[in-house]
Amino acid sequence: MTTILFNKPYGVLCQFTDTRSPTERPTLSGFGLPAGVYPAGRLDRDSEGLLILTDDGREQARIADPKHKMAKTYLVQVEGAPDEDALTPLRSGMTLKDGPTRPAQARLIAPPTLWQRDPPVRFRKSVPDTWLEITIREGRNRQVRRMCAAIGFPCLRLVRWRVGDWTVEGIESGTWVRLDH
Repeated sequence: MTTILFNKPYGVLCQFTDTRSPTERPTLSGFGLPAGVYPAGRLDRDSEGLLILTDDGREQARIADPKHKMAKTYLVQVEGAPDEDALTPLRSGMTLKDGPTRPAQARLIAPPTLWQRDPPVRFRKSVPDTWLEITIREGRNRQVRRMCAAIGFPCLRLVRWRVGDWTVEGIESGTWVRLDH
């Protein structure tokens, strides 16, 4: 079994081909990944960070399927300055348009040292930004972004930092490491 930890850059699709767009968008095929591995779960085009790929279908299902409740930790730069009280709905669970979420772990953090994003996050002098660490055990479409927007703090940058025991720490954007089992 082969498992790949890939630091997906901003703007890259989590698939090997792009059949939907008349203009070619960057896909996983541009990063020299080994043949026969497939993403275990998805990461939105405008999100970055840890994407796990594997050649084992059962492992892929175990990582991606919400019934296994594998923790996924995100570093999230939001617009505005939430305080501890603003994070309460995230921690207690909230209702989004597609139903209630499970309680998340959420905390304010110092700005992390990350790779440069291309393009850079927009900066406005008049609006502060804050970093959060959010851990969820489900994975609905754009869930972390929607949760942050629901409490009034839209995401500027979203980096998946950890899935289960795997982390993107030490892996440069656009590169990957192989874990052979």
